Amino acid sequence: MKILIADDDPQIVRALTLTLAAVGYEIATAADGAEALRAAIDEHPDVVMVDLGMPNVDGIGVIQGLRGWSNIPVLVVSGRAGASDKVEALDAGADDYITKPFAMDELLARLRALTRRTAPVADEPAVVFGEIRVDFAAKSVVRVPDQVIRLTPTEWRILEILVRNPGRLVTREDILTRIWGPTHANDGGYLRLYVSQLRKKLEAVPTRPRHIETVQGMGYRFIPENRPR
Repeated sequence: MKILIADDDPQIVRALTLTLAAVGYEIATAADGAEALRAAIDEHPDVVMVDLGMPNVDGIGVIQGLRGWSNIPVLVVSGRAGASDKVEALDAGADDYITKPFAMDELLARLRALTRRTAPVADEPAVVFGEIRVDFAAKSVVRVPDQVIRLTPTEWRILEILVRNPGRLVTREDILTRIWGPTHANDGGYLRLYVSQLRKKLEAVPTRPRHIETVQGMGYRFIPENRPR
């Protein structure tokens, strides 16, 4: 398993590299945010550990850049202990947050937890299904060959969650919590409205969807291949 360590403190990077390599992880490193984004593409890491206070592109920018095309687990490792910093990082798409200084045992436990609970997902820069091309890097949706389909930010986030998990059930509660927070975990009617709008924009026959499938009473599933109606 490969970990990308993105931190501009060479002592921290050296200590983490030695410790994590000793327990079997393969390590890649980046000294600033721009380098981290390039390394994420070139190195194909299984987890990214990112500091918030990096030059060129800061940690929040790195997280947002990654989330434009990937669901790779992101662990923030930062000296910033304020609640607002943690909230900003998690809202940007980080999966976990640990504050410096930290116990190495805790860091290793958090890495194990991240890799256990993060199922393999589609990390391609773009996905094509039917006549639709979803470009994660550009955050665009096109009906082939060149008809741009305009989605609202919320429609885009729902589509991305589903397409990143092809063939897997994604529960209503999971989608609602990830987009609107835990206080909206039971707002199923609101979600149905957005899914209906997505089908009208993406499905050839919205009332008989091929790709955005309802799992009755549970949630939704993205079916990438075409199936006979």
